[in-house]
Amino acid sequence: MAGSNPYIEQSDIDAATQPYTINFIGSDLRVEVQVDPAKIPYGHTGQPGSILDIALAFGVDIEHACGGVCACATCHVIVKEGIDSCNEGTDDEYDQLDEAPGVSLQSRLSCQCVPNGTQNLVVEIPAWNKNLVREQH
Repeated sequence: MAGSNPYIEQSDIDAATQPYTINFIGSDLRVEVQVDPAKIPYGHTGQPGSILDIALAFGVDIEHACGGVCACATCHVIVKEGIDSCNEGTDDEYDQLDEAPGVSLQSRLSCQCVPNGTQNLVVEIPAWNKNLVREQH
């Protein structure tokens, strides 16, 4: 499923034009990803170039029950560093975030949060975000 939902407000997105780094962190996760804007979109989940799109392309599993179309809050992440380089969230995104546990001022839906490449990011994936049924140990 693509990252577009015709029933919600669309955010203005400035696509990245230069390489940047995303460090994904979590309770048992430390992954550094080098993002090449020439390869965006990496897949078809979330907005092109979104944190979710990039994470999935590099094997970082972020739950996304709705398929990345801003219709749930399962892909909630916390952008610890670099949030100023990301597109502004829409009212629809923030309405969905109201349903997520542990929301902070740096919380975003990873399917809708698109960095413009002007800063490196540190993205925390909350421990509750894992789909334990799907994961293999």
